[in-house]
Amino acid sequence: MSKSVNKVVLAYSGGLDTSAIVPWLKENYDCEVVAFVADVGQGDEELEGVEAKAIASGASSCYIVDLKDKFAEQVIYPTLKTGAIYEGQYLLGTALARPIIAEAQVAIARQVGADAVAHGCTGKGNDQVRFESAFAALAPELKVIAPWREWTMRSRPQLLAYLAERNIPCSASATKIYSRDANLWHISTEGGELEDPWNEPTEQVWTWTVAPEQAPDKPQYLKLSFHQGELTHIDGQTYNPVDAILHLNQIAGAHGVGRLDMVENRLVGMKSRGCYETPAGEVLYAALQGLESLVLDRTSQDYRIRLGNEFAQLMYDGRWFTPLKDVMLAAATKIAEPLSGDIVVKLYKGQVTVTQKRSPNSLYSNAFATFDEDEVYNQKHAEGFIRLYSLASRIRALHQQAGDDTAATSKE
Repeated sequence: MSKSVNKVVLAYSGGLDTSAIVPWLKENYDCEVVAFVADVGQGDEELEGVEAKAIASGASSCYIVDLKDKFAEQVIYPTLKTGAIYEGQYLLGTALARPIIAEAQVAIARQVGADAVAHGCTGKGNDQVRFESAFAALAPELKVIAPWREWTMRSRPQLLAYLAERNIPCSASATKIYSRDANLWHISTEGGELEDPWNEPTEQVWTWTVAPEQAPDKPQYLKLSFHQGELTHIDGQTYNPVDAILHLNQIAGAHGVGRLDMVENRLVGMKSRGCYETPAGEVLYAALQGLESLVLDRTSQDYRIRLGNEFAQLMYDGRWFTPLKDVMLAAATKIAEPLSGDIVVKLYKGQVTVTQKRSPNSLYSNAFATFDEDEVYNQKHAEGFIRLYSLASRIRALHQQAGDDTAATSKE
């Protein structure tokens, strides 16, 4: 183990893992440890007393950086325009937050003159790749320390015992059965009964959303207004991105909207099960898809769907700081230019449904689509279109018939 590190900036949460990492770094690298806490909207309760915890664990100082606005404006809203949904279900709550956390951590490292950065990601997860890919792109000169890939501790009781031996206070306990990660966009839950895919999640898994069965019996309608693919108003009231997401989380969560129980393919090769709650995200994706259906032509919408799938993979795999990300976001931004208008959604018993849509850029024309008599569409024109559209099939069939006739003649 290298002893050449003088000062390391640790991505610190105040939880069990990072509480143990602070003294472990000091003991094994003989270095100064600076704690860095990213406020990405995990909530005041999670941040309460975190600086004091870091100092009590042995950190020389603790920097708390508010990243909520940057998270919403520079990551969440641009990603929404791509329509990125990983494996058709996951709204990328954890993956979206990692780039700005890593970027801010590098900034703190440079500010305090550190020569290393550290994180508490395990060797089994995706986050180690996301953090370290960002470090490589932003500050390749910094050494990266990943204690979970180095130390011998492998369980929660071992970490608790490690802290107890050093009289370092920690609010964690051996009875905590879930691993949770929260930010402005979502909260994820893993562990406990979720490690067996045959087990249905108990209600204690869910924290942001009520059970659909317990949701109000009366639906709630919201009017969402967009300008070039970005939410600007809710029921006529202006909202900045952070407040809009918080507001929608609260309203949609109360109707049981935003729950996902998923087994996903991790980047490192294994499958994992997680329960995700993303109430605002589910509402916004439904609304934007409704607006796209009204505004985008067929080929543009098809490309946006393919772009969304590819961008979801890029985000999940931790490739935010790449030229490809810039190209894809530029494409999504261009596609979203006509996405201005109003969408009404209905929230009811865990479901969000688009009920009304309008846009000054709508390509829907009742004059063309009506089943009643019209004066703009000559139905006879469809015959020529179909004949050209099916020309390849017609030629193929003619060749097949000619071949069959030749075969029949040779047999005679």
